[in-house]
Amino acid sequence: MVSDFSAGKDRRSRSREKLATLVQTRKETLSLFTELANQRPFEADEITSEALQEFCQALIDYAASAHFQLYRFISDRIERRTPVLEVADKVYPKIVRTTDLILRFNDKYEAVDLINGNNEILTLLDSDLSQLGETLAERIQLEDQVIGAMTGQTH
Repeated sequence: MVSDFSAGKDRRSRSREKLATLVQTRKETLSLFTELANQRPFEADEITSEALQEFCQALIDYAASAHFQLYRFISDRIERRTPVLEVADKVYPKIVRTTDLILRFNDKYEAVDLINGNNEILTLLDSDLSQLGETLAERIQLEDQVIGAMTGQTH
């Protein structure tokens, strides 16, 4: 009986560590999103190019972190609490959709060479970034539901 308690406590500790990693990665991504958005109107210069590339890398790191730090923890059934699993099952399909949109944004912009001739994409970046911002806001709201269930708080 004591070992069951210890195992549950250990799982909760690992769960908290994974959530902290996810939240930190998310904060970094949002900071870089803001930094890139503040470059408006976008120019074909090194500052915008670097901000875009740095943001794309952070965006992929965040999407991967969410998968490995949160959803894999749940899908591998390391997380066993029924309320957490119920929330995760409800929101996970929506999170997958946001992941698809994140990946599409990254695929479109990760290798863009703004300085050497791919300037026409700048006209699309503003609206694509706005749409991505809406996607990130939705994803955060969904993740917060899972995090709330895992930490015993409701969001």
